[in-house]
Amino acid sequence: MRSFAALVTGAMIGITSIVRAAPPNGLPVAAPPSTWQSLFNGRDLEGWDGDKRLWRVRGGVIRGETTSDLRTDGTTFLIREGLVLEDFELKVSFRCNPEGNSGIQYRSRHVTDPAEKPRNAWVVRGYQHEVLNQLKLPDVAGLVFDEGGGRKRVCLVGERAAWVDGAKQVGGKLIDAAGFEKLFRLDDWNEARIVAEGRRIRHFMNGTLIADFTDSEDRVMRKGVLALQLHAGPPMWVEFKDIAVRSPPAD
Repeated sequence: MRSFAALVTGAMIGITSIVRAAPPNGLPVAAPPSTWQSLFNGRDLEGWDGDKRLWRVRGGVIRGETTSDLRTDGTTFLIREGLVLEDFELKVSFRCNPEGNSGIQYRSRHVTDPAEKPRNAWVVRGYQHEVLNQLKLPDVAGLVFDEGGGRKRVCLVGERAAWVDGAKQVGGKLIDAAGFEKLFRLDDWNEARIVAEGRRIRHFMNGTLIADFTDSEDRVMRKGVLALQLHAGPPMWVEFKDIAVRSPPAD
């Protein structure tokens, strides 16, 4: 079995920084290597696909909401159209109510095959940056979740971890419970930043590294779609703004 250090080092070899967007003619184009590309116009859901009963733009932000009368048949997603993320840096600000359970999905797969029995037309599976409005570890915003993949919480907030041979190895600690309570803005806007390079994924919260995950499994997803989650269950709302992507930083 390889050591944790060897796994992280290996994940950084041979990285190329690619963000591909598919324009109407279907030809991929590369985003500027170091320039932020906005993915939300602040006015409407142009470029996004989801259940329009549940998603809308209000006050310049994307809002997903369920109520006792307006429910979703299974967890559903708002999917960015024509965008495939490989190695990238993404930033997005979010907030939700205390009952909120959401996420930022990336390098993911849009499930459309009827044989997989998706509950609705906007089911996505892959890596997720958890979005919650809570302060107490471990169930807080920023953990790495394997949506639909069976492994669940593959890297908790505060962990430097790798998944190898069917199990998680934790190689270090990034932030403790007290540190996260000071960092996270309860009931307010927080900025998530996700950096994905090869097999390595890093989550930053308000500028601080809170999760560092290396996926050495064969199931690793090297590219896929970007989506925002609206969880099935009790009524909730979640909002997103300032969504932008660029190639990974040199550091």
